[in-house]
Amino acid sequence: MNNSEFIKAYAPATVANVCCGFDVLGFAMEHPGDEVWARKKATPGVTISAVTGVSGLSLDPSENVIGVVAQKMLTDLEIAHGVELQLHKGLPVGSGLGSSAASSAAAAYAMNELLGKPFTTQELVVYAMEGERKASGSAHADNVAPALLGGFVLVRSYEPLDIVPLGVPVELYCTVIHPQVELKTSLARSILKKDIPLQKGIRQWGNLAGLITGLLKGDYSLIGRSLHDEIFEPERSVLIPLFNQAKAAAIGAGALGCGISGSGPSIFALSATEAHALAVQQAMELVYSSSGIELKSYVTQVPEQGARLIEQTILQPAQA
Repeated sequence: MNNSEFIKAYAPATVANVCCGFDVLGFAMEHPGDEVWARKKATPGVTISAVTGVSGLSLDPSENVIGVVAQKMLTDLEIAHGVELQLHKGLPVGSGLGSSAASSAAAAYAMNELLGKPFTTQELVVYAMEGERKASGSAHADNVAPALLGGFVLVRSYEPLDIVPLGVPVELYCTVIHPQVELKTSLARSILKKDIPLQKGIRQWGNLAGLITGLLKGDYSLIGRSLHDEIFEPERSVLIPLFNQAKAAAIGAGALGCGISGSGPSIFALSATEAHALAVQQAMELVYSSSGIELKSYVTQVPEQGARLIEQTILQPAQA
């Protein structure tokens, strides 16, 4: 590959937890998402020459998730040459939509293409998790796995890592609203109780099993009955303005279920048809219309593909 050739990869937003699947279940959205550009350079190491779409992210490769992912891949493959990276953020930071995961997944995918595809897409999950470790202090996979693989993904185990792609066995549409309020993941995690009552745990396990069974059987009624979080939503929902009203509006407009996306503040709802998803979007937006809280909203299908190559672009050679 010519040193002037940039590989450009895209990875989408994701919804993690999916109500009852705390830290073990997630699914991909079509959009929004992040783009990472990568090209070889003669000198060793990783450089980040540009970050666009958002302010405040570091160009230091040791402090930016895309640099951490790229360096780990170069080190493991014992590659002598370096890479230059650029990041375009299409995904809002701190949204609960897997912002750091999208960047990490796009970086892993772009690097893999640039280096001749030494890894399968599923093997890239381990490298994208290093970006999550940098961003949050925990190498969790419930965002990066669906960002890379698309569809629904179950993280059956972390030790050893066991990723189970479920694909998109039934057509589903996702509505997401993102209230423009700041909610740090560290705060959303800090308020969670370390121990849970046995009966709540039993109901949660039943819901998770029911949700996955409903997906695999194409049973919309079972999916809807299972989209409930017995444990974490009651504690976290108090941090999201108008959450209960928005959830009630979504269900009233025909959503199968509704909950907090990741640690919030975004709220997601799943619907069986696009018409329902659009009606849900309108209903939830109405809840916030007189609140003074700015809002972004999205309606997408759950896609079969996650990260993907966008294009190869010839640019001027990287500076040594």
